Formats: sequence, C-alpha cells, structure tokens
Amino acid sequence: MNAKKSLQGLILAASFISAVSFAQQVMGSGSSFAYPGLSQWTQDYANKTGNQINYQPIGSGNGLRQLSSNIVDFAVSDMPLSANQLNQQNLLQFPILTGAIVPVVNIAGIQNNQLVLNATVLADIYMDKVSKWNDPEIRALNPGLNLPNALIISVHRSDSSGTTYNFTQYLSALSPAWKNAIGANLVVAWPGYGLGVKGNAGMVSQVQNMPNSIGYVAYAYAKQNDMTMVKLQNQAGQTVAASTQSFSAELKNANSAQSWPIMATSFVLVPNHNSKYAKDSPQVLKFFDWVYKNEDSSAEQLNYIPLTKSEYQTIEKQWQAQLPGWEK
Repeated sequence: MNAKKSLQGLILAASFISAVSFAQQVMGSGSSFAYPGLSQWTQDYANKTGNQINYQPIGSGNGLRQLSSNIVDFAVSDMPLSANQLNQQNLLQFPILTGAIVPVVNIAGIQNNQLVLNATVLADIYMDKVSKWNDPEIRALNPGLNLPNALIISVHRSDSSGTTYNFTQYLSALSPAWKNAIGANLVVAWPGYGLGVKGNAGMVSQVQNMPNSIGYVAYAYAKQNDMTMVKLQNQAGQTVAASTQSFSAELKNANSAQSWPIMATSFVLVPNHNSKYAKDSPQVLKFFDWVYKNEDSSAEQLNYIPLTKSEYQTIEKQWQAQLPGWEK
C-alpha cells in the first residue's frame, strides 16, 4: 500500500508541475510568414533560459482575433495596425523582422529565375484575364522561353493572411485594374477559379504538387523548399531576381534598379499598460529583447533581414513608455 500511495503521490505531483508549467507558458499566434524565425527563436530561448514560448502560425488576422479575445498573450501580423486601432485596443506594436514575398511556379521545363513577370501580368493571371502559360502577355516578357499551352492554376491564401496583404499591396500599387477591382487586405475577394490554401506551408505544398500552378510565398519558405521562383520587373522597370542583395537594395531605396519589389515586415502586438490583459506582456517583451540581442545571425540564415541596433533602441524606448517596468 505504501508503495502504491507513493506512486500515486508522484503522479499527482507530476500532474501539478505540468499544469503549473502550462499555465506559465507564454502563448502567441499569427503570421506564418515569420514562423521559421519564431520557431527557431522559441527553441533557442527555451534551451538557453528554460522559458517556454508557444507560437502557432495561424495567419495574421486569426492571430489578431485571438489576441483581442485574450486567447493568446501576443500576436504577430504582417499588416501593421494604425495608431487609432492601437489606441482603441490598448496595444503596443513593434517590428521583429523583414523579409520578401516571391511568386513561385510549377511548370515543367522552367527552372528557377527563368520566368519573368510583372505586376500587370500577375494581376491579370489572378483576375483570370491571362489563363494560359503561353499567353501573349507572358511571352512578351519571356522571348525565347518555351512556355506550355497549359491552363494556369492560380493558388491564393484562403485564410486571413499578412502575406496576402503585402502581395495585394504590390499588385494594387502597380496595377490600376487590380486596385480598382480587388484592392489590398488580409483577405480579398479572389476572382476566378483559383485554389485557396491556409498558411505559407500550405502554399508550398499546393504549388509543389500542382503542375502549371503559380502562388506567392515568403522567400524563407521558397528557399528552404527549393521552389521555382519568378523574376520580377520592379518599380524602376528593371528585371530582378529575389536575393539578399535585391532585398537590401529595396530597403535602402525602393526605386533603385536593383530592388526587389515585394517586401513585408512582421509586427508583434501585445496589450499595453492601459489594458486589463497586460499581465503577461512583460514576459513577451523579455523574449523579444533576448531575440534582438542574440538572434541576428539566425534571422539572416533563415533568409530574413533583422532589425538594426538603432531600431531596437528606439523600440526599447517605446516599451518603457507603454509598459513601464517591463524589464523587472
């Protein structure tokens, strides 16, 4: 009996410890665009500090909804909220990384960076005005390239997506037809018969397994999965390939001849000191403070662009103003 009671005691104790650990775990959700970075950082943080951060890549819009419902302690969105929205919801917002969005295709015989497109043609593809890969609009940008007489299968995000927001921002900026008919948002009314998927990972899987398809995805996912990327004509009218050099050129001067035209920044949102839900915000800031100070190299290895030290110093002042004593 004593042995049995001891065993039961150990089981109860273990259950209690597990419950306490779970209760203390910081929860976040949102952007799948930033997930490769966040996945690496949360693992490294747990290994170095023993503190657990649980992050679910459910899309920017869903992350924001979970934060507003107090389901999670922080959200990550690739579409920043306005100052009015932040004030109304008592939220603190700050950037964590920048990356690129790239069109990707699955066309037999077409290699990485062979196909050239621009915003006008991309918009026409997603509006079903260009329906075949050998359409004159596409051939005009790709003289000499052997393009098939095959229907284009366009793939888009069906969830509330920051990647979609930035992709449609690009189309709206350079295609008046897209801006007037569709516009830019986390969710848009996709015309035609395209396929909808959830998450950047869902986009990778669908395009890789669907011949003659086209999609858009975070560069980190495209690079890691050896996807066939498309060259784009930028705002200066020059054809560029996705690369760390073209991303850096875009951040320095969006109108330069070397710049990649579709970039996105991921933002963290936490309740500020005016919110009744701010209890766990200091733990969130401790995590991202650690990330800023320790994870620059991992961000670069994962094909993102980390913040500069001066940017972090500005963000830290913002933290101190909106969450006094967060570092204690």
